[in-house]
Amino acid sequence: MATCAEVLIVIDLQNGVCYSGENHLYELPNLLDSVNRRIGLYRELDKPIIFVQHGDEELVPEEEPWAIHSDLDVQDQDFIVRKTHANSFYNTNLKSLLDQFAVHRIEFCGAQTEYCMDATIKFAHGLGYENYMIRNATSTFDNRWMSAKETISFYEHIWGDRFLNWIDGES
Repeated sequence: MATCAEVLIVIDLQNGVCYSGENHLYELPNLLDSVNRRIGLYRELDKPIIFVQHGDEELVPEEEPWAIHSDLDVQDQDFIVRKTHANSFYNTNLKSLLDQFAVHRIEFCGAQTEYCMDATIKFAHGLGYENYMIRNATSTFDNRWMSAKETISFYEHIWGDRFLNWIDGES
């Protein structure tokens, strides 16, 4: 069982995604801790880390909501990919960056489960990447159909052993 992939991609853990008014992503402190542990592992192994930032009319580049959450360990050697679509590959340099590193295996984490995470994981699978994730490495908000916890569980069930492989435990 793999303990990590060749690259870690952290999707949309930005202020304006993590917080919506008075609400925040489900289990946000635990998610940030978990993502930072994964970042630490990749740093120890000298593997690349890519942060993806969504930009739109609510997440305006260079404004506070667009910024990556300050609790995340972002460093100068990390890579930033800017996107305007749920799919992190759409009209971005993500594929060419992965090609530059000859990546075949990707570990994903981030937000939002049913939007950018789902679109990117499935597209990466379609491109032939082996996708990996630790459980509960993604989050979202309650919606009118399901709680955030139910949404995460629902998507993890869909992704598991179809679109990605699970990495057991956290390092």
